[in-house]
Amino acid sequence: MPSAYLAIGNSDGKLTQREWSEFIKEIDDRVASTATEVHGRWFSAPDDPWQNACWSLHFKSDERLLAAARTVVEIRRTYKQESAAWTVAKPVFI
Repeated sequence: MPSAYLAIGNSDGKLTQREWSEFIKEIDDRVASTATEVHGRWFSAPDDPWQNACWSLHFKSDERLLAAARTVVEIRRTYKQESAAWTVAKPVFI
């Protein structure tokens, strides 16, 4: 089963705090909720000069992973973000 790390940010300050929280909620509602498992969610410290968030997601199939990636693109465009980092991982247990 494929896994991915999704990282988003607001380092450019384009989003207000309310918009940033709505961006995160939409990622949770529309992307993370489609994963088979969410292994973790991480956020930058509140005293950092930038805002970032990261999810570790595990999907049932490559098709679901690709559909989730397309959803990320749609959401980031809605929030006028130039990019999001989507890293596909092939876990190896050692």
